[in-house]
Amino acid sequence: MKAKTVFYCTECGNETPKWAGQCPACKAWNTLVEQPAELRKKAPVSAAPSGTPRGINRPKLIAEVSSTSELRFETGMNELDRVLGGGAVKGSLVLVGGAPGIGKSTLMLQICDHLCRFATVLYVSGEESERQIKLRAERLHVRGAGLYLLAETNLEDVIEAVNERRPDVLIVDSIQTLYNGDLTAAPGSVGQVKDCTMALMQIAKGQGITVFVIGHVNKEGSIAGPKVLEHMVDCVLYFEGEQQNSYRILRAAKNRFGATNEIGVFDMGDSGLTEVPNPSEMLLSGRPQDAPGTCVTCVMEGVRPVLAEVQALLAPASANVPRRTSNGFDYNRANLLLAVLEKRGGLRVSVCDAYINVIGGLYLDEPAADLATIMALASSFRDKPVPGDLAAVGEVGLTGELRSVNALGQRLSEVRRLGFTKCLVPFRLGARLEIPEGLQLIKVHNIREALAALL
Repeated sequence: MKAKTVFYCTECGNETPKWAGQCPACKAWNTLVEQPAELRKKAPVSAAPSGTPRGINRPKLIAEVSSTSELRFETGMNELDRVLGGGAVKGSLVLVGGAPGIGKSTLMLQICDHLCRFATVLYVSGEESERQIKLRAERLHVRGAGLYLLAETNLEDVIEAVNERRPDVLIVDSIQTLYNGDLTAAPGSVGQVKDCTMALMQIAKGQGITVFVIGHVNKEGSIAGPKVLEHMVDCVLYFEGEQQNSYRILRAAKNRFGATNEIGVFDMGDSGLTEVPNPSEMLLSGRPQDAPGTCVTCVMEGVRPVLAEVQALLAPASANVPRRTSNGFDYNRANLLLAVLEKRGGLRVSVCDAYINVIGGLYLDEPAADLATIMALASSFRDKPVPGDLAAVGEVGLTGELRSVNALGQRLSEVRRLGFTKCLVPFRLGARLEIPEGLQLIKVHNIREALAALL
C-alpha cells in the first residue's frame, strides 16, 4: 500500500493535497513536487545503519566544533584529483554530469581499479546488468578485487545493501533511474530525483561514505532537470566534449573542498579514458600555418596555464543586419571587442558577418583572451596572418588600451615551453617579471599599436 503523499512548492514551501500546474499560494508555474506526507519514518531510508539508535542533534558553540582538515584519498586519476581539489573527500557527495555516452560511467569504473586496492566499493547501476558491467570492466582492464556490483533501481534495496556491505565508496549510475517506492511519481521526475539524492546525502554524511552520483544532462543543459540537485551535493563535475571528438574536458561547477576553476583533460579510446597531462600541446595540434584569422593566447584554468587557439572569420554581410556567432567565447564580450576594434582600431567591421571559435572545446571567460581575439579578427579582416611563433595575452578596455592580467609570469613560461618566441603583451606589466630565455616581448599601449606592429 502506497504511503500518503503531498505536493509542495519549491518556491514558497506551500503544501497542497494534489498536483496543479500553478502554485495556489505564490502563483509560480511548474514548482509543485511530490513527497511523502510523513518524511523519513521508515527505517530503510534512514542514513544510520539498522539497529543504530538515532541521537538528538543539539547546537554547539563554534569553539567546540573540531576544525581538523578533511580526509582525502587519491582516485587513481591525477586529472580527476586535480578537479576535486587534491583528491576525493571522505563523506562527500559528488555529482558527475554530462551528456549520455560522454564517458561518465567509464570514468567511474576506471577509478574503481585504484580504489579497490585500499577500499571497498559498491557500484550500483540502474541502466546496465551486472554482466554488462563485468564485460565493460574486462575491456577497461579493471580487476577490482573489492568491487561489488548491484543492478538495482529501488532506493530501499540500495540502502539495505549499503547497510549490509558498509562500503567506503558508493557509486550510483545514474540518479535518474533510482526511485523511492513511497512516491507515485515516475523515476527521473523532480520529486524522485530530489528525494533519492537527499537519502544519499544522509548516507554520505551519516556513515562517512564517499558517494559518486552520475546524472545525465537534459536538453536545457541542467543535470536531471531540477537545478536544486546541484545545491544539495558537495561537488558538481561536468564532463564535456563532442561525440566526434575523442577529447573530454572535466570541469568543476561547484566544489566545497577546492577551487571551481580547475579542468581535467582526457582522451577517449578503445581501452577507456587516458589522461592528457599536457592539454596545451593537445589544443594546438593541427594548427594551420600562415593562415589569417587565428591567434594563440594563454588562459589560466585554476593554477594551470593552458594555451588556446582563437579563430575568427569576417566576411561581407549577407543581410542588412550583420550576423554575430561565437563558440567557446562570451557572445556579449565578442560584440564589445568588435565595437572597440571598429572605433579604436579603425577597421570597419560593422558591415561584416563575424564568427569566433575556440578550438578544442574550451570556453574562454577571462579578459586575458581579449587581445588574441582582437588580433584574430583584424587578421581575418585584412587577410594577413599573425606570425605563427607569436602569442597574445592582455585585456582590452573600451578606449582601446591594453591592461595587464594576473599570473603573467606563469603564462609566459608556458608560452615559451610550447616553442613560441614572441608574445604580444600590454606595455605596463605591473610587477617585475622574469622573462623566459628565448622569448621576446612586444609591448604595446593600445590596439592601434598592436595592429601596426603585426599587421
